[in-house]
Amino acid sequence: MRGALWEWRTLLRLVSVSVLSGTALVPTFFFWLFNGFLMIVDMTGKPAFITRYRIQQDKNNPVEVERVWQVVKVVLCNQLFLSVPLVVLTYTVMSWRGEPCAPQLPTFHWVLLELSVCGLLEEVLFYYSHRLFHHPFFYKRIHKVHHEWTAPIGVVSLYAHPLEHVFSNMLPALMGPVLLGSHMATMSLWFTVALIVTSISHCGYHLPLLPSPEFHDFHHLKFNQCYGVLGVLDRLHGTDDKFRKTKEYERHTLLLSLTPLSKSVPDTPKKQE
Repeated sequence: MRGALWEWRTLLRLVSVSVLSGTALVPTFFFWLFNGFLMIVDMTGKPAFITRYRIQQDKNNPVEVERVWQVVKVVLCNQLFLSVPLVVLTYTVMSWRGEPCAPQLPTFHWVLLELSVCGLLEEVLFYYSHRLFHHPFFYKRIHKVHHEWTAPIGVVSLYAHPLEHVFSNMLPALMGPVLLGSHMATMSLWFTVALIVTSISHCGYHLPLLPSPEFHDFHHLKFNQCYGVLGVLDRLHGTDDKFRKTKEYERHTLLLSLTPLSKSVPDTPKKQE
């Protein structure tokens, strides 16, 4: 009996290590690696090769160090006390349906399919939860924290009230793997991609060969436009109508040269009175 109990505890410990390392620690490592570099750029204003791609040229030049550390503390609390428990809970729920840590890895094509489905589900769930948090009742009590930054930086992607972090950041990303019964390796890859993409969306720099952050940067600037991730539901509901009339929309493309889009697609000169 004692030997069986020891084996059960050992197995549970190994599973816990596997879950935390695969679906929490690995995505978190890449999140902080990416944002750690960006925070250095944000706080020092160097190197100029990066800062020349800043979207809102008159903001965060450089960003106040105290503001950055405040964000870092909130993000770490959200990750440690909310993200990790939710990932463990998700693993427990998925274990009832199958073996998320099965030895056989999914095929490459199946992983691509699951990533696509997870991306579409996140678009739907994030759009509507995000738009709900913009309701005046929820905005002033919850979502206003995230919108303290009208010119966001990468790490602000997880700077949010705990309720928003659970219902708008975590659940949209978790529902895809839960519904699909994804392998833990796929979950780890999906969470890593999701964290890097949302960091790019908030980073404030339109860098060559990276997805355009113009869409979400405009949301932080104007508040009532561009609620989604992919922009599909914004187009459907017309919540990108003002955005599509701006220079930011013209710049909302993959940058394939070293010339900043603020130079190749400059703002319209203001009329002199």
